[in-house]
Amino acid sequence: MKRLLLLLTLIPSLICAQQSISGTFSPAEQFTYAFLYRATPTGSDYIDRAQLADDGNFSIAFDAEAKPGIYKIVYALPPEENNFDFIYNGKESVAFTFDLDKGLEFTNSNENKLWASYMKSMDMINQTLSNFYTQESTDKKAYLDIIKTLSDTQTAYEDSSKETLASQFIKANSPYIPQEFEDLSTYSKNLKRTYLDHIDFGSPLLQSSDFLIDRVLAYIFGMTANTSNAIYKKDVDHLMATMGDGHLEIKTILYEMIWRRFKDMDNPELANYVADNHLLELTKIVNYEALTEQLIVYKNNTVGNKAANFDLAITKDGETITTTLHDLNISKQYLVVFWSSTCGHCLDELPKLKTMLANKKDLKVIAFGLEDDAENWQKKIAEFPDFIHVLGLGKWNNPTSDAYGIESTPSYFLLDTNKTIVAKPYDVEALKVILK
Repeated sequence: MKRLLLLLTLIPSLICAQQSISGTFSPAEQFTYAFLYRATPTGSDYIDRAQLADDGNFSIAFDAEAKPGIYKIVYALPPEENNFDFIYNGKESVAFTFDLDKGLEFTNSNENKLWASYMKSMDMINQTLSNFYTQESTDKKAYLDIIKTLSDTQTAYEDSSKETLASQFIKANSPYIPQEFEDLSTYSKNLKRTYLDHIDFGSPLLQSSDFLIDRVLAYIFGMTANTSNAIYKKDVDHLMATMGDGHLEIKTILYEMIWRRFKDMDNPELANYVADNHLLELTKIVNYEALTEQLIVYKNNTVGNKAANFDLAITKDGETITTTLHDLNISKQYLVVFWSSTCGHCLDELPKLKTMLANKKDLKVIAFGLEDDAENWQKKIAEFPDFIHVLGLGKWNNPTSDAYGIESTPSYFLLDTNKTIVAKPYDVEALKVILK
């Protein structure tokens, strides 16, 4: 009986001990829901959601089985741009305010307050150091005072964060600390040389956060002005050596980010270097088949490679002849245009293309229509009688569009007489510049 009474007295405290994530968004009318995810090294697992009250408040209770780690709040679409990470240690509730103008501030949770305070302190010191170099000062005593503050701050936060999850981030973020006065050039070289030294790439906590991605992208793209392709390649290789053996999935994720950045920079030399020397092998080991195919398709469609072949039909002397792109021999240049009769941008671009090429007899347009059915396409192609038209049913699932890596319409491929890709203009105006 006494044991039962003791258990009953403990129930309220057990209920109260349940932790939660709560917050206030402002201005409140700009937000509707907060979605809670648990971040993992390879993605995010959905946990729960809460509708915001009229004042922008919400609260979500953590399950008793919720594991400590990195969690994520998504507050708007697109989710990859409207989210933030936070640390949950399983021992304390987390509360925050988020303002569109002022940003994020944690109001409860020693873990998150500690990490935020550390980052704010380091930013202030780094700004002071930046100002010192900007002013081209040669005051060595002032310089060493800044460096001592930097060192003391790092040590203080490492000491105060012991036994916390935040300590892994604080140690991983350890700055370069000169032992004597260094000019800007020397300091910059040493900063970059040591930038990744304190990171444990095998830490599941770091892998689950945005920290590794932010750090790696800063190392590759943010630490050297006027970077040449040769320096980029050296840094990409150094990153792999620094990460050491193992960690295959996080390596794949990080190198995919680097590959996509070079791809977005329209630098196929570097994108293909990343793929050929690092990423392709990783994707095959971890069985990322879709990414493997993307890398191969992108490389196959790089300027200088021969365009993928496909069937087409032309009319000659009133007779329809079936042939292929590679066997076509009727012009010095060819422009393959992937378009759709339901694409508004395409319907704006194709008439411009028709007008621009009206008197250019040495260039033949091959218009490849990505369509769900033939009816509307059949009506539209009548407006472009000088184009060679190809119907690609299945639209985005068409094997030819897959082979060319088509992600949007219209997409242009300028080919020479041998069907080698010589340019991939973004639109008709870009094509006009290239043809000139």
